[in-house]
Amino acid sequence: MSIFAVIDPATGHTLAEYPGASDAQIEQALAAADSAYRGWARGSTVAERAALAHRAAELMLERKDELAAIITREMGKPPAAAEGEVEFAAAITDAFATHGEEWLADESLAVEDGLRTFFRYQGIGVILGIMPWNFPYYQVARFAAPNLVLGNTIVLKHSEQCPESALALESIFRDAGFPEGAYVNVFASHAQISTIIADDRLQGVSLTGSERAGAIIGEQAGRALKKCVLELGGSDPFIVLDTDDLDHAVQHAVIGRMENSGQACNGSKRIIVLDAYFDAFAEKFAAAIGAQSYDAGDYGPLSSAQATKTLTAQVQGALDQGAELLVGDNAPEGNRYTPSVLTRITPEMDVYSQELFGPVAQLYRVASDDEAIALANSSPYGLGSVIICDDVERAERVGDRLEVGMVFINGAGIEGPDVPFGGVKKSGFGRELGRVGMLEFANKKLFRFAEK
Repeated sequence: MSIFAVIDPATGHTLAEYPGASDAQIEQALAAADSAYRGWARGSTVAERAALAHRAAELMLERKDELAAIITREMGKPPAAAEGEVEFAAAITDAFATHGEEWLADESLAVEDGLRTFFRYQGIGVILGIMPWNFPYYQVARFAAPNLVLGNTIVLKHSEQCPESALALESIFRDAGFPEGAYVNVFASHAQISTIIADDRLQGVSLTGSERAGAIIGEQAGRALKKCVLELGGSDPFIVLDTDDLDHAVQHAVIGRMENSGQACNGSKRIIVLDAYFDAFAEKFAAAIGAQSYDAGDYGPLSSAQATKTLTAQVQGALDQGAELLVGDNAPEGNRYTPSVLTRITPEMDVYSQELFGPVAQLYRVASDDEAIALANSSPYGLGSVIICDDVERAERVGDRLEVGMVFINGAGIEGPDVPFGGVKKSGFGRELGRVGMLEFANKKLFRFAEK
């Protein structure tokens, strides 16, 4: 039986352990979720479900301090950032509650024969969510809230290092008035996840995690003919083309790289700068990264000893192959990894195609827009991107050629609670947030009326 444990990454101390679920508990979870779908979800209106989601958002804010303290213990998020995540999760939940009726309204279709034709959006049943440790509340909110408002029910398997945030979220949805079975947390093992996916009561699965996990879950979902949404890794480019405000570019490059101590799928991991700005940018960027303070809460420890070991090995491999550190020493103290900037990276190096999940930026010099685009597109990933350019039409043209799911122009960190999120290539498929995210697990039921 697997163990879910709270291991404080700042100290390495194990603070609490929770036993994994028994097979009987997994069966109970599936039965409860299926019963809630066939009873409560099918028998309630969007407005009624949205009202419960509004209350869940309120409870997140009421319990913000408690929730923030939990994830600081579980995965090392600094307190201010942890509070910010709770607030964003509440905003996402509230956005789906606010817009649910609008986004799920019947959609008329203009058809050649003129017959009355429309889509009606309805739930499809029980949906499994497999969620990661790096954003314990945000990731769950953007999966659970739209599905509950739509009329699906949720079985949620959180990361093994996030049992207390998992239980806290289950309590919030229950205390908000969602009935038994609408949102069920399970401390499931990998084998039990396979069993859940194969079960006929389950209708879909959404995973946010690594490329490796996505490949496994995607294969299992495909074999069972279940709809699947995968949000996987990323090595997002941050491209500086043309600017009269280099300090703005540096500020947003730091924001993009340092979010969540560098542990964000859509973090700006590859900083790509045109020749004309490179030297000045590199100097300012290295200084800004070097000025990040652990004690001030600018960043926290990496999430685990294994995460620290992996990142250290990747950076050392790059150095062994000829890359250089502009700032940083690749010598962590425990899980406290000094923010760093790697440069002089070539395509032959392993790090060129790797995702660095921690506060390490890769800095590249390019001679043209075409070279910047080719470098950006050389990654196996295609999640997001940032383009800094005073000529926004030029920025849009460059963005149009990037093989990514998202293009943010002249700013990092400009996501929103109702702004769709997702990528292409090995960053996965499907979208979360916004109306398109809400419709991922909807039955797009066609109604068509013959003439009498």
